[in-house]
Amino acid sequence: MRIRIFTPATELPFAGHPTLGAAFVLGGPLSKIVIRIETASGVVPVELTRDGPRIVFGRMEQPIPRWEHEPNEDAIFAALGVAGSGLPVERYELGPGHVYVELGSPEGVAALRPDLIALERATADGVNCFARVDGPRWKTRMFAPGLGVAEDPATGSAAGPLAVHLARHGRIGFGEQIEIAQGVELNRPSTLYAEARGEGDRIDRVLVGGSAVVVARGEFSF
Repeated sequence: MRIRIFTPATELPFAGHPTLGAAFVLGGPLSKIVIRIETASGVVPVELTRDGPRIVFGRMEQPIPRWEHEPNEDAIFAALGVAGSGLPVERYELGPGHVYVELGSPEGVAALRPDLIALERATADGVNCFARVDGPRWKTRMFAPGLGVAEDPATGSAAGPLAVHLARHGRIGFGEQIEIAQGVELNRPSTLYAEARGEGDRIDRVLVGGSAVVVARGEFSF
């Protein structure tokens, strides 16, 4: 099944929750365990878990991201109102681009009030601010004014690269699953699970899982 994904400002080659949501929608009538979703970034297999007839979880194997140093980190810090990042600020390319900034605490992430106009000037990519809560749990917020999204409540395309980023820099081990909390500040709390497998800068697989719920129904007449 081929899908196309749009934000209010642009078309994205890949995004996590539209891919996961499409698999949930198709998985019911097709009664399949694995749904293969074709995106502009490649084919993404999604394995579905059921509780009886109800689909309760999906885990996708994402394309392997590319990464590079983010040259505009000072402008991004200024727009966010933060002094710096605990890890190198790097940009990951997965169709959409994501920049990662580590803060010292989940409370610091929650307190962010970024200057969205300045952030859009600094980068066209999504900016992901994150901090460890405890153990495998992390808190994130993602701002992407350049994509027409002031803040996203759940960003599947950022979850996989976050696991890669943390594993590459020793915050977690390769093969360790992290739990990502996002969206609380928007009153739309979400939980994602991500895992990067590989060693050093060799990434073999990136897995991201979560659930989806129906929030609206409609129909098109042609």
